[in-house]
Amino acid sequence: MSSAAPRTAGQDHLWSVDEHLEDILATVRPLEPIELQLLDAQGCVLVEDVTVPVSLPPFDNSSMDGYAVRVADVAGASEEFPAVLEVVGDVAAGQAELLQVGPGQAARIMTGAPLPPGAETVVPVEWTDGGLGEGPVTGMRARSLAPTGADGQVQVYRSAEARAHVRAMGSDVKAGDRALEAGTVLGPPQIALLAAIGRGSVRVRPRPRVVVLSTGSELVQPDQELGSGQIYDSNSFALTACARDAGAIAYRVGAVADDAETLRSTIEDQLVRADLMVTTGGVSVGAYDVVKEALSHVGDEDEAGSGIDFRKLAMQPGKPQGFGSIGPDHTPLLALPGNPVSSYVSFELFVRPAIRTLMGLDDVHRPTTRATLTADEALTSPKGRRQFLRGTYADGEVTPVGGAGSHLVAALAHADALIVVPEDTESVEPGAEVEVVLLR
Repeated sequence: MSSAAPRTAGQDHLWSVDEHLEDILATVRPLEPIELQLLDAQGCVLVEDVTVPVSLPPFDNSSMDGYAVRVADVAGASEEFPAVLEVVGDVAAGQAELLQVGPGQAARIMTGAPLPPGAETVVPVEWTDGGLGEGPVTGMRARSLAPTGADGQVQVYRSAEARAHVRAMGSDVKAGDRALEAGTVLGPPQIALLAAIGRGSVRVRPRPRVVVLSTGSELVQPDQELGSGQIYDSNSFALTACARDAGAIAYRVGAVADDAETLRSTIEDQLVRADLMVTTGGVSVGAYDVVKEALSHVGDEDEAGSGIDFRKLAMQPGKPQGFGSIGPDHTPLLALPGNPVSSYVSFELFVRPAIRTLMGLDDVHRPTTRATLTADEALTSPKGRRQFLRGTYADGEVTPVGGAGSHLVAALAHADALIVVPEDTESVEPGAEVEVVLLR
């Protein structure tokens, strides 16, 4: 949660991208850790090291279906001169009582079953007659072990080295080893490891709950018929998907009409399930910019330290931005512009790092690289603004996609990178090296 209201400045102050982001990250704090069951902890960040309580595997076991034998008993075995061993019984996975394998003996063993006392190695069933006295087991017959023959014997046609096809106790991890370190994001492999060492729950920072709502009386939900002057609400879907991609549990709220009281009421209703709120639209200087109208003076009524500061940033797209906290818990709120590209770029630059900070991650930013610009003509950029253009990146080269317009959703769908043009640069020639933010 946030701990203080954002910095404020004069109405004409033009904030840099770095200043705005620094303000956000200085205000947002990681969520408090909780204990969660394994599957509920997927996608969360560990807050403490996890030590292995018991070695994995916890005992020597077979990696094949076959026969557990002594090395000396199969030395020199061949198809012409097989080793003939007495089968003393079966060893299955999960079996508690183990057979003793003595000289001249073999125990039929299943994959994952513990190596019985006296046995030194495992010969796969394909190297034997499977106890049938009919030559090596091949093809379909190699898929399972046949019942031991009436004579209780098995013929082995190849020798085996000591501990062949044996998974040693602790060969994966040993008791006392560090299985996972604090700061690890728990994905499926990490969940599997935790379960394998017997951990049913872990202490993590929970995935942040992010509520996304868009504003505008002109917005219509997909699958509905458009009326005159109406457009489909794409921003709330895009930003909700972005929040989930960043690691959050995201809730999308239907578009709110251009009414300040309705918007405030909706936001207040949603606070109960929000660790972070994101609005899109209504932050510019138009007559119907309801987000500013609804939230500009919220600090006058809420507890001290709350409040939303609306700013102009030296960037394109995304000049108008709002940031602050709202409600008794000082829930962070980021107000993004309404143009689709502006809101998406703003999310990547500001909201995604805030979400990753709430998760407790150290690296909260998208990776960046340097790339050679491939384009038919020079890129132009307004002086004093940091411009973010959509592009496609591959093999050290980046190519612009679409134009600079903040409404070009189709071009955005084909981009996998943002081309960064610095504030002091007005033109970038083809072949020049540029900074690139990688989006995927």
